[in-house]
Amino acid sequence: MALPTPRMKSSPVLWCTVLIIALIGTAAGTSGAGPASGTSPGGQAPAREAPGEWLGLSGRLRAIIETPTGLLQNPLFRATSSPLRTPGVHDVGLVTPKGDPFYILSILPFGEKKDGTLKTYRMGHWPQAAQSALNPGYAQPSGFIEVTPENQYTPVSEHFRLCDFLTHDQTEVWPKFLVLRPPLLDKLELLSEALRRRGLPSRLHVMSGFRTPRYNALGVGRGGRASHSRHMYGDAADVFVDADRDNMMDDLDGDGKVTVKDARLLYAVAEAIEEQYPRLAGGLSPYPATSAHGPFVHVDVRGVRARW
Repeated sequence: MALPTPRMKSSPVLWCTVLIIALIGTAAGTSGAGPASGTSPGGQAPAREAPGEWLGLSGRLRAIIETPTGLLQNPLFRATSSPLRTPGVHDVGLVTPKGDPFYILSILPFGEKKDGTLKTYRMGHWPQAAQSALNPGYAQPSGFIEVTPENQYTPVSEHFRLCDFLTHDQTEVWPKFLVLRPPLLDKLELLSEALRRRGLPSRLHVMSGFRTPRYNALGVGRGGRASHSRHMYGDAADVFVDADRDNMMDDLDGDGKVTVKDARLLYAVAEAIEEQYPRLAGGLSPYPATSAHGPFVHVDVRGVRARW
């Protein structure tokens, strides 16, 4: 999946940490360098298969995402030597049934952000507590994935990488920071598979994934961007099918043209996913082409059905 460019446009996971406890003793440490082999660091022990529930409804997730505090709630994780104590991308020797590496992403707590900035990356401010009191889905994120030039290509699911969801600004600033929820990845993977089963091109391109509040505010009132956009919470993506990698929606309906009709077809497939998997309910909307981009579909997993 190509790295997006500006031109183109259920709650945090706390899964089955018991297995990680058994694995930590064989892991040598962290890996900030993105994809690694399917064996534990340093080749000290054979790779072990990640539990099926960690792979999501699609069976295609490649990472769990949690704060060090969440991972270390079990007393066995409190040892200073535990690699999960350090935020970052960790390879503890887990693999998928296909033998692909499965990562643990230990995130930087939200409180590390000061005055709208995290390290040198400008993020802005999430909506005030009054909004989250009305809807817990708008509570501030629990933390951020630190993305570096070395780990940006880490796979977080079978077809998506960290860099696919980065905000489209501050291109020269590293590290960057990202909010990303695995249910979104699950929904996108299921959408890709549903397209394939229908005999349609299935390569999804993320036109817009996570948006910092600072970046999101630049488009509020223009182009349909909402002031409380789900993109700021890591559970939304604007996507289109791009099998020929020309950075435009493919002709899905076979009429020889790329129009909003193709976005509506993708939307219909996404609707069928929600009907089959109510846990992944959220927002869906097809958008027509503009002078800045081709047609696309907004997909999110806010937890309730939303259409506009």
